[in-house]
Amino acid sequence: MEKFEYKTLFTDAKGVFGGRVDQSTFQNELNELGLQGWELVSTVAAAQSYGRTRWIISILKRKLQ
Repeated sequence: MEKFEYKTLFTDAKGVFGGRVDQSTFQNELNELGLQGWELVSTVAAAQSYGRTRWIISILKRKLQ
């Protein structure tokens, strides 16, 4: 049976009203984790208030050796 480990990446959605993520930085972080063997499973936007995004939460997994 395959076994996995999981990692959660929290990306700050900046700005006065939230909701702004630097695409280049976010993509670079995901690419770096991909080089380490992590695979993106899911991404969820977490609201601060009134529907404003505060965090982008990314869940990643990789096989245990």
